[in-house]
Amino acid sequence: MIVTLTPNPSVDRAITVARLARGEVNRATEVHVDAGGKGLNVARAVTAQGGDAVAVFPAGGAEGILLGELLDSAGVPRTSVPVAGAARVNITVAEPDGTTTKLNEPGPRLSAEELAALVDAAVDRADASAWLVGCGSLPPSAPDDLYGTLVKRAHARGTKVAIDTSGPALAAAVAASPDLIKPNHEELAELVGHRLATLADVLDAARALVDGGVETVAVSLGAHGALLVTASTVLHARATVERPLSTVGAGDCMLAGLLHGLATGLDHAAALSAAVAWGSAAVSLPGSRVPAPAHLAGVIVHLTTTPDLTMELGQS
Repeated sequence: MIVTLTPNPSVDRAITVARLARGEVNRATEVHVDAGGKGLNVARAVTAQGGDAVAVFPAGGAEGILLGELLDSAGVPRTSVPVAGAARVNITVAEPDGTTTKLNEPGPRLSAEELAALVDAAVDRADASAWLVGCGSLPPSAPDDLYGTLVKRAHARGTKVAIDTSGPALAAAVAASPDLIKPNHEELAELVGHRLATLADVLDAARALVDGGVETVAVSLGAHGALLVTASTVLHARATVERPLSTVGAGDCMLAGLLHGLATGLDHAAALSAAVAWGSAAVSLPGSRVPAPAHLAGVIVHLTTTPDLTMELGQS
C-alpha cells in the first residue's frame, strides 16, 4: 500500500489548442478534467496500474467535492479532510508539438488545526503501508517544515517516507532524513545552491544528500531520463518518447512507478526501469492523464550502472 498526502491538491483542467496565441481567442480541440496535485497523481497512477494506493488531501468548496468525485470515478481510495477554503483549479494549455503552458492557482489558506488534522490523517492511514508520500507544494499558510514534521511523525511509527516537493519545504524535509526524495534537475540545483550542468554534478549533489542521511535520491531529468543514487548504487535510465503530448504529471508517474516497484519487491534497477517507463508513457498522453498497463507496451527503457557523467543537462 502506498499512501499519498497532497496538502495543496487541484482540479486540473487540460485544454488542447492548435496553437496558443497570446491576447487572442483560443478555441479548444480537447478538454480533460482530472484530480491533480502530485500526491493525487501518484495515487491515480498506482491505481491505474493495478496497485494499492490511498490519497489523503484537504477538501473544501465545490472544487473539493469534485476532487472526491474524480478520484471515485478513477477507483482511487481516499481520505478527505474537510477544510473551509475551496481547492484550487490549475489550467494547462497543450499544443500539438508537446508545448505546455500552465496557470496554477495558489490554493486556499488552511488553519493550523486543519493542517494538523491533515498530517494526523496521513500518518494514521499509513500505518502498516509500504510508503507514505508527501507530495507537491504547500498551501500558502503552511509552515515550511510541514513535510519535515510528516517524516518525523511517520518514522516514529515505523513508516517509510518519500518526499517530492521543492524550495524551503524540500530543504526542511531533507533535514528530517526521509527515506527517499525525488527532486527534478532544477529542484535539486536549488536545494544544493549551485548550478548542475552535467550528470556528474547531479551525481555529486545526490551523493552529498545520501551522505547527509537520505537513503535514496531519485532525480528526474526530463528527456535525459532519471538518476537513482543510494550509498551503494548509481543507476541511470532513459527512454525515448516519439510523440510527446504533455509533460504534466510525468514526474509524478515516475515516482509512482518507482515506489510501486520498491513496494512490490523489485530491486532498485527494476524499480527505476519501471519508473522511467511510467513517466515516459505519461508524456505520451494528453493533459495530466496517467498511463494504464497498455500504455507501457511500447516503452523501451535503457538502464546502465555506468552513465556518461559528461552528459550536459542545460540550465538549472
